[in-house]
Amino acid sequence: MHNMFRKLIQAPLIAFFAITAIWSANALAENNSSIAPSISGEFVQGAMIVGRTAPDADVTLNGESLKVGRDGYFVFGIGRDDEGDIELKITSSTGEQWQQQFAIESREFNIQRVDGLPQRTVTPDPEVQALIRADNVKIGAARDIDSDRLNFTEAFIWPAEGRISGVYGSQRILNGNPSAPHWGLDIAAPTGTPVYAPAGGEVRLTAADMVLSGGTIIIDHGHNIFSSFLHLHAIHVEEGQVVEPGDLIGEIGATGRATGPHLDWRMNWGSVRVDPALLLPERE
Repeated sequence: MHNMFRKLIQAPLIAFFAITAIWSANALAENNSSIAPSISGEFVQGAMIVGRTAPDADVTLNGESLKVGRDGYFVFGIGRDDEGDIELKITSSTGEQWQQQFAIESREFNIQRVDGLPQRTVTPDPEVQALIRADNVKIGAARDIDSDRLNFTEAFIWPAEGRISGVYGSQRILNGNPSAPHWGLDIAAPTGTPVYAPAGGEVRLTAADMVLSGGTIIIDHGHNIFSSFLHLHAIHVEEGQVVEPGDLIGEIGATGRATGPHLDWRMNWGSVRVDPALLLPERE
């Protein structure tokens, strides 16, 4: 593991367990239940929430079942535009129940309007759209896996050094038409800058030349949590390879649809896009 990134792993672990202990103590106090979960993460738009309860318990999120892994870990994401309350309900194997509602905190996202663009730059031609759809099929297949891995419980680290050039949730209105929000954290750096695994997992996809994302890697962190790394100049892992936090996986580039060399790191919980920046320690 790269020494620079080894140091970044330790501090957030302390914060993770401190937050977990606080949530657990509060939940136990309010519900007086032996299955009250420990929870880490803020209930804000774009967050990834990690919980832990009894291993044999059933957990539902707004009435929908969540996967409960070994040692009782579960995880879910909050979407960019989600609003209102979230209800968590836990039922033990003996019928004991715990439930609580959490209000989702809204965020303000940067919205930019760009007018006067040639329409061909806003809407790709049919041939390019067909290639994009084919790429999306491959991406969907790579993420159509609900593994038992628990790497999502690890403290995430920065995958690369560089300037933050783009953030989750920002959006452009092109010629009056809203484009899809930007789903990733962009880190700008010279071509060839190393990219490291921010958490452990299994490589589910490597592709050198996707239309939009260019050189692409997808890593499975378990329970439908995936990281995607886009616009890579070089890829140093293979599909099926298991990586640890801080392992070299690729190099920053400007492949695909990119205006300059940068890493676009995106995260999903199933189809829900979450914000990688919310999982990272502050830079020194």
